[in-house]
Amino acid sequence: MSRVGRVERTTKETSVIVEIDLDGTGKVDVSTGVGFYDHMLDQLGRHGLFDLRVKTEGDLHIDSHHTIEDSSLALGAAFRQALGDKRGIVRFGQASVPLDESLAQVTVDLSGRPYLVHSEPENMAPMIGSYDTTMTRHILESFVAQAQIALHVHVPYGRNAHHIVECQFKALARALRHAGEIDPRQTGIPSTKGAL
Repeated sequence: MSRVGRVERTTKETSVIVEIDLDGTGKVDVSTGVGFYDHMLDQLGRHGLFDLRVKTEGDLHIDSHHTIEDSSLALGAAFRQALGDKRGIVRFGQASVPLDESLAQVTVDLSGRPYLVHSEPENMAPMIGSYDTTMTRHILESFVAQAQIALHVHVPYGRNAHHIVECQFKALARALRHAGEIDPRQTGIPSTKGAL
């Protein structure tokens, strides 16, 4: 069974190609033109053991918002496509990941219903290089909307903005990896509704 998703998204602002293999080895090839976002996508692929390819050309002469948003939407759609009908998956996943002084706690339900709960320290620096730290929540919102999952992300403490954001992506990767794994004891779709 191949669990691969491929999405192309083209607008007047961006051109995006995303490919993901949920049963990969963490091989990542990412280029969006936004260095820190590329670094976070690299963490997602490596720690989720997803083979991930993201190629985006966007209107970076304006700012990085459209590039990041459209890449995240395409990534969510590709992830949903790769899951297929979700037959045999674990469905729920969680992970806590520290990065020095920061901690992220992530819980996910591959429910078919998009919902995001997100909290992180309010006193975080507004920028990491050219990356606007308010984009982290928007990345997650965009991904959740297209992946159609329920996602809870909580960072109870942290000081360094880079660490605060990075531990969220690492924990998300591990939670998604666990939730999407095939459970050898689960023969159907893990829902009383019969569909996810």
